Amino acid sequence: MPAFLTATLYAPLASFGGLAVGERRAAERYPTRSMLIGLLGAALGVDRADEAAQLALADGYFFAIQIFAPGRPFTDYHTAQMPSRGKTRFATRREELAAPQLNTVLTSRDYRSDFLAGLAVYAKNGAAPYTLAHIAQALEQPVYTLSFGRKSCAFGLPLAPAVAEYPDIRAALAASRLRPAMAETLKNLASSPGEIIADTALIPHGERHGTEFVRDQPVSRRRWQFALRKAAVLAAENPAR
Repeated sequence: MPAFLTATLYAPLASFGGLAVGERRAAERYPTRSMLIGLLGAALGVDRADEAAQLALADGYFFAIQIFAPGRPFTDYHTAQMPSRGKTRFATRREELAAPQLNTVLTSRDYRSDFLAGLAVYAKNGAAPYTLAHIAQALEQPVYTLSFGRKSCAFGLPLAPAVAEYPDIRAALAASRLRPAMAETLKNLASSPGEIIADTALIPHGERHGTEFVRDQPVSRRRWQFALRKAAVLAAENPAR
């Protein structure tokens, strides 16, 4: 049977960055692939500027998420300082703030409150730069402080990473749901297991599933570029079983 790393993902406030256009910072309804890669990278101490190491993480693992409590979406508003629009192009936020004239703009950011999910990670044979056991240890003792989307979104439960063999991702995610802290939180939130979003390579052969396209496959962390990815969407319960 294949080995999976499973973990609990819960936060009172979470945000899963989508496309950022203008003053709006939208969020997806579940953790994106790029966010999960960033989570592993932060735990392992992989620098964002290390392009080769970041791409190795992106190419070395498959991910699956099951939403146990979708949380309540809400929007928060912030003021931010931006330089006047003109011919000058700024490569970084630091360059923007160093501009001689700054204007105050209103920006919005999307969040979810009380979001709870299970995570399953599979290491590609011959491509994964770290073993699942190494990653589990890093999630227990991370190099950088971990957050659930934005730095202000602290995890509300221990991730409790564990590595074990399971027949498939459904079994792996079901096992994560049975942990005491997860089960108690799920009960308190009065929610039930929802859909599974996974890399298509993790779907058992012949199992029917929906698909959606998400721009969350890292191409360059340094230039903050992402490619479209086809994700598989599985219903909470498989009628065939």
